[in-house]
Amino acid sequence: MNVEQIQMQEVELALKVPFRTHQGTVHSRKLIIVKAIDREGRVGYGEVTAFETPFYTAETNDTAWYLIKEILLPSLDLPSILHPEDFANAVPSIQGHPMAKAGVEGALWDLFAKQSGKSLKNLIGGTRETVKAGAVLSLSSSLEQDINQLKQEGYQRFKLKVKKGEERELIEAVQAIDPELPIMIDANGQYTEADIEHVQSLDDANLLMIEQPFRAGDFYLHRLLQAKMVTPICLDESIMSADDAIQAIRLKSGSIINIKISRVGGLAAAIRIHDYCKQHNVPVWCGGMVESGISKAHNLALASLEQFTIPGDLSGSTRYFEKDLVSPLLEVVNGEMIVPQGDGIGVNVDEEYMEKQTIRSFTFEVYS
Repeated sequence: MNVEQIQMQEVELALKVPFRTHQGTVHSRKLIIVKAIDREGRVGYGEVTAFETPFYTAETNDTAWYLIKEILLPSLDLPSILHPEDFANAVPSIQGHPMAKAGVEGALWDLFAKQSGKSLKNLIGGTRETVKAGAVLSLSSSLEQDINQLKQEGYQRFKLKVKKGEERELIEAVQAIDPELPIMIDANGQYTEADIEHVQSLDDANLLMIEQPFRAGDFYLHRLLQAKMVTPICLDESIMSADDAIQAIRLKSGSIINIKISRVGGLAAAIRIHDYCKQHNVPVWCGGMVESGISKAHNLALASLEQFTIPGDLSGSTRYFEKDLVSPLLEVVNGEMIVPQGDGIGVNVDEEYMEKQTIRSFTFEVYS
C-alpha cells in the first residue's frame, strides 16, 4: 500500500446539547483522527471513538493515543500490509485495545479503497444505495420535542437510554407521545442476576429489543434471560470481537447483534461478524458512538451489507455536533441516509477546521 506516514490528531468537537446516559454526561466530544498517507499523497482517514473515561469500555482517548504512538506503530511492519485485512495479522502480539486498532485499520481501508478507485461500499461488497437510520434519545427534559423533531426527519427506530427501576416510566412516557413509535431500550449492562424477573416484566412493553441488559462478557445471564422472554435480546458491549459474536450465537445468548466497527477492532472483524450472522439468520444493525462524519461514513459502508436489516444508529452530521469534520454533510432524508459513492469513504475532510479543533498531534514516518 506504500504508506509513508501515519498521522494522529486528537480533536474536540462541540456538542449542541450534552449527551446523557445513566453512565455519565458528555458535553463535548474528543476523538482521535488517524490518517494513512501514501507516496502519491493520497490520504485515508480512520477514527478512534473511545471516550475520555472508561465508562463504555476499558479504552480511553489517552490509552488509545499511547497504544498507537508508543507500541502499535513502532511494532507494525507497514510495508508488508498489502490489503487492510492484513492489519489484524500484523498486530497479533497486542492484546485488546480494539478501538485503537480500529482507528488505524480504518485509515488503511479508506486509503486502499482510494488507491483502488472504488468506494468503500463497493470494495467490501455492499448492496444498498441507502440505509435506514435510527436515533438515540438522550435522557433529557425535552423528550417530546426531540421525538417530534426526529419523526419529522423520518428516523425509523428509536433507542431509549434507561435507568434501572425507571424503565417503565420512560417507555410509557414515550408511548404516550406516540403509541406506534418503534422503540427499544438500551441498558448498557446495568442489570444483575437479581434483576432477571424485573427485566422479564418488560416483556409486555412492545419493545423492538432490549440491548445489553447485563455486563459485557456475561453470555450466561443473557442466555437465561432470552430463554424467558419473547422480546429479542440484543448484545452490544459483550461483542468485543468476531469470536465473541460467534460464541454468543452458538450459546443463544441473544437474538440480535449490534455491530460497532470500533468496538470489535475494525472493519475486517465487523464484516466477519456480519457474514457469520448472515449464515445463521441473525439480524444485525450498525451501532454509533457519537462520532464524526469520518466514522459515520465508514459505518454507512458497513451498513450497506445485506444482513443489516434493522435501522442503525446512523444519525446525520448535524444531529449532535455544531459543526462536523466532513463535507458534504451526511444527512437523514425521509429516514434514510445515502451511502457515499466516491472513492474511499466518499466524503471530504475539512482539514482547516480539523486543525483548529486539534488538541495534540503526532506523525509517524514509515520510511524514516
